[in-house]
Amino acid sequence: MNDSLHKDFSVYQLALGVEFPSQAFALNPATLLSLVRATIDLLIEGQINATIWFKLPPGKIWYAELIRYQSSVKTANSIYDCQIKEKKTESEDEADLNSSSSLFCRPINLSAIPNSHISCEYFIIVISENFASLIAAYQPTKRDTSNIISHANTTKSQPLSTIVSVDTKVIQQVLDGLKQEISSEIETIPYTDFVVPSVLELTLVSKLLAKQIQRQDEINRQIRTERIAKLKEKNQTLHKKERLKDEYLSNVCQELRTPLTQIKTALSLLNSPNIKPNQRQRYLQMLNNQCDRQSILITSLLDLVELEHTLENTTLELVKLADIVPGVVSTYQPVAQEKGIMLAYTVPTDLPSVWCVSGGLKQIVIHLLNNSINFTNNGGQVWVKARVQGEYVQLEVRDTGVGIAESEIPKIFDCFYRVRSGVNDEINGAGLGLTIVQRLLWNCGGSINVKSKVDEGSVFTVQLLPENSKMMSSGKLNI
Repeated sequence: MNDSLHKDFSVYQLALGVEFPSQAFALNPATLLSLVRATIDLLIEGQINATIWFKLPPGKIWYAELIRYQSSVKTANSIYDCQIKEKKTESEDEADLNSSSSLFCRPINLSAIPNSHISCEYFIIVISENFASLIAAYQPTKRDTSNIISHANTTKSQPLSTIVSVDTKVIQQVLDGLKQEISSEIETIPYTDFVVPSVLELTLVSKLLAKQIQRQDEINRQIRTERIAKLKEKNQTLHKKERLKDEYLSNVCQELRTPLTQIKTALSLLNSPNIKPNQRQRYLQMLNNQCDRQSILITSLLDLVELEHTLENTTLELVKLADIVPGVVSTYQPVAQEKGIMLAYTVPTDLPSVWCVSGGLKQIVIHLLNNSINFTNNGGQVWVKARVQGEYVQLEVRDTGVGIAESEIPKIFDCFYRVRSGVNDEINGAGLGLTIVQRLLWNCGGSINVKSKVDEGSVFTVQLLPENSKMMSSGKLNI
């Protein structure tokens, strides 16, 4: 047979080519599989000795239905696996072998040329003494989809234009075309395997329709179950977000209320007629401290809110640590000197640039440095160091401060959490600095690690992606 005939061969088109063709529907692969299963259910229930011609999608799930038939029916006629004779990869050959290894069937080669109709089609034809059925599916191109008469709901899988028929004329026409296509092998195939019974048993047809409906109901129930499960999961996520939001607002209110309570107490004490000068001074200092605390808290909250709104749309930029660290350290030198803390840094100028949220690197250094100085006693030491470590540029802030208990380390990045240190407890920040650091690092592919011992100090280690990072070049992060 010449190539033009091979190219024109199509089970789907043969089924449409009769005088009164069956209607085509757009079905997803799951629904197509349910139709195949309904047919096999009928054959098994009636112990029907049938001849089957098939070309099904690759995969064990499809072959399993034919294996189920063979293992459930005492006797069976021939089963023909209509294959496309073309070059396949080793993995595809192995997949085909695994799929059909348990199925006793005869391979029939359809010598299709590339891009022929049959290469894009799947079908199963069942013939018995008093029953016959056809399922033919074609994966249409975009321009073909306008010719599909009815559209069904589809999943993300490519929809298949499908014909289901028990019309003997349709099935016979398809078999005649198939017979012509495999004429080279016709002598070894019984003539009866190409003959459709002239009259079908209507009871079997009715049972087939009932089983198709039953199988579709199973799919619908499964879809409903999956949708309900997804909705429950989504609701749980929303409830969790609402709960976290409520906890967050509760914490904000508590944090704002604390300094106000202290301020109100100090004002009441100042109104006392018997107040002494040294007491007045102490209460004024309390007012000053609590006002500072309130100001820090409000400023930090505004920073966090702005950060949450802008992070998703903020671009990443390349920044050199040597351009940021010295300036921040010099800003904190007066504070460190006042507390008697030795503050120093070592940042090589030849370190590669790192990726960070626009303006974020400076914030990271400020919050980490401020944290270490706040929790370091007079006479302590704070170092800032940077180096290349593996695939990252590492920024380390080490101090000889009060340290953090092991049980508290997992909590220090939570909003408003402050370590119970006994150092500068009245004004030790809003408990949002490390939260902001972590959010900034999440959005640039960085990370932060903490090691600490009580009364010995802490080490905060930040890892940042360098300019030539493989993660950036592979597109794992959006710049």
